[in-house]
Amino acid sequence: MPNHIVLFEPQIPANTGNIARTCAGTNTQLHLIEPLGFSTDDKQLKRAGLDYWSEVNITYHASLPDFLESAKEGQLHLITKFGHQTYSDVDYTDVEKDHYFIFGKETTGLPEEFMREHEEDCLRIPMDDTHIRSLNLSNTAAILIYEALRQQDFVNMELTHHYENDKLA
Repeated sequence: MPNHIVLFEPQIPANTGNIARTCAGTNTQLHLIEPLGFSTDDKQLKRAGLDYWSEVNITYHASLPDFLESAKEGQLHLITKFGHQTYSDVDYTDVEKDHYFIFGKETTGLPEEFMREHEEDCLRIPMDDTHIRSLNLSNTAAILIYEALRQQDFVNMELTHHYENDKLA
């Protein structure tokens, strides 16, 4: 899998569940860096992911250094409102390389020292930050993964749908 969503110490189970569902629908690996702010048995987490949990490839990491060791051959993309370049200005077309989209915890984001060490890898989504501090985590993850998939020509994704067995509501 060339695309990975990485959640650093996520705190809101519904966000993680929604992101897991996006991962299932896009064949994206999900990485969860502990500690988590909820139990993986949480009802909100399961509800948000619906019945797709068996379709999600999840890797748990005990710490940020543990994750970084496992991802050392890939390209890191730190998602933060402090990034100097926008997410859409980056080339994700190299499907031979793993792309790791790293999101911070909902309340405090990514550790400042980590962002400073990887400043050239920090990306932002343009927004009117005079009204809000940040976008919703699960929406942001979907924006990033679909931009990468778009640039990769939606490889292995269903682009058309056949309606023979479907009913219109």
